[in-house]
Amino acid sequence: MARASERFTEKDKQAIRDAVAEAEKKTSGEIVPVVATRSGRYDRSEDILGVILGVLAVAAVWLLFQKIEPKGGDWGGGLTIAFRLGSFLLTFVAAFVVGVVLSTFVPALAHPFIAKKELREEVLRSARQAFVEFRVRGTTGSTGILIYVSLFERMAWVLGDRAISEKLDQAKWDETKDLVIDGLRNGKPAEGICSAIRRCGELLLQHFPVAPDEVNELSNELQLID
Repeated sequence: MARASERFTEKDKQAIRDAVAEAEKKTSGEIVPVVATRSGRYDRSEDILGVILGVLAVAAVWLLFQKIEPKGGDWGGGLTIAFRLGSFLLTFVAAFVVGVVLSTFVPALAHPFIAKKELREEVLRSARQAFVEFRVRGTTGSTGILIYVSLFERMAWVLGDRAISEKLDQAKWDETKDLVIDGLRNGKPAEGICSAIRRCGELLLQHFPVAPDEVNELSNELQLID
């Protein structure tokens, strides 16, 4: 999976920068777009994939190679199996490691084994962390707003500071984050983010018009977390 820094060209970054500047001309709000490669580790999903590959490998070895043979040749006494427990354990462990490594380098393989609830929780946790890290909380008038996008989870979240939350409910931000998701689905992430930024500007304008002495407190740059 491409990292966040690899998904956006300089032209994309400039378009997002211009969209933020244009939206903030009309409002006292501060809009900060952030894109992360992923929001959580999801070790359990890697283990699940490893176990599945391990079981499949053991089953394949059993079907293809296992057989019962006489001890000591045709004239020997008793029977023995071709593959013993140790061989099966080694097969399982080897396939398990392959599964874990594959899910690390090809995260999409592990995605189906992660619950939607866990994905949402991790994205929200990381969005709140980014809200503090990029100083969206605590702007003058508490009018900062974060547009957080997580590529691996294919999810987005919009968080507003205290003053914004008092005026606009979460339903408005859900509509806004859907614009980001639509852009990602269509292979145009920058356009989706720009649409969300413009929508934020429209919503903020209703309650937080620009002040005569307005100062741009936060950077207009797209923030990327690899």
